[in-house]
Amino acid sequence: MSKKVAIFAFNGEIMCFAHAMINALEMRHKGYDVKLIIEGMATGAIAQLSDNSKPFSELYQKVRDEGLIDCVCLACSTKTGTAKQAEEQGLRLCGEMSGHPSMSRYIDAGYDLIVM
Repeated sequence: MSKKVAIFAFNGEIMCFAHAMINALEMRHKGYDVKLIIEGMATGAIAQLSDNSKPFSELYQKVRDEGLIDCVCLACSTKTGTAKQAEEQGLRLCGEMSGHPSMSRYIDAGYDLIVM
């Protein structure tokens, strides 16, 4: 059985979000069952990173292509104005906990949580 890890990316600073993405990719390549959940101000990165001319856009595309993004916070993406872009990118919006993704859902499914 592979290790299960859920990475909750809250920090919207692009360098911090890039570390969440590279760690998710590394874990996937090592055979982990990894899920990236985009929360808080990190939801604002969705618009910036979908622009191919921006730094880390290729990394973001790779993370999306590998299906590592499990969901984007509905409440936070609404607040940062990126909910529509998330949907257009085929990303699932989650809001089962007062508009936010539930950490306990991942814990109940056997995932270790990492918050960045």
